Amino acid sequence: MTGKLQLDEPADGVARLTISNPERRGALDHEILDALAGHARTLAARCVVIRGSGDVFSAGYDIGNLSEQGFEESAEKLVAHPFHDALEALEAYRYPVIAEVNGHAIGGGLELALTADIRVAASGVKMGMPPAKLGLIYSHTGLAKFIDVCGPANTAELFFVGRTVDAERAREMGLVNRVVDPGELDERVLDLAAEIASNAPLSLAGNKRMIRELRRLRLPEELERELVELRESCFASEDFREGEKASTEKRKPVWRGR
Repeated sequence: MTGKLQLDEPADGVARLTISNPERRGALDHEILDALAGHARTLAARCVVIRGSGDVFSAGYDIGNLSEQGFEESAEKLVAHPFHDALEALEAYRYPVIAEVNGHAIGGGLELALTADIRVAASGVKMGMPPAKLGLIYSHTGLAKFIDVCGPANTAELFFVGRTVDAERAREMGLVNRVVDPGELDERVLDLAAEIASNAPLSLAGNKRMIRELRRLRLPEELERELVELRESCFASEDFREGEKASTEKRKPVWRGR
């Protein structure tokens, strides 16, 4: 198939989605996110594999032409963008999902991988969360996912330090299940997906729902609104504008705490 999110069926009961956006290093733009949400709601495969192309899994959510917009005006769009909808649809997929982390997974790209039930990474890839380098506050739903997968201490390391970690360290942190040789990645993931797809559908769907419900975080409505407002507040800050400018200019930002 053509397009930025390509679908194929490499084995019986297995659907594979490949992010193909090389010009933006696999960045998740609206086209990809809408397609991802659509497939998550319509596919019937008993196992879905999500992977990137080339040397990258995904460089994260594509904020596009943010610098050309008003920062405060764009805050609501960035907080309520289709990224959340796509990941929510993927989490709700009835059957297991595997992330084949073929290359670097950064920011929203790493959260996409964590949305899968199982993650298999190629040795040599890098993973990281850069909000601290950009003056951003991450979503409470995203942070909850990281805490659930790799624990508070490892989440703190990822988000407070902001450096990337290699695949082996990511496995130690619980971010990935397995690390394999890059040349074996496709085959190993496909074997795993085919084995999963060959199992009893009622068991796969039932256990997937059990795990999802047991992991679900439910916050009081007032607290959830407060956390959303906290995240929105960073988009109007001087530090966020400085972080984005410094990233573009490839220099160290000068933070002012306002």
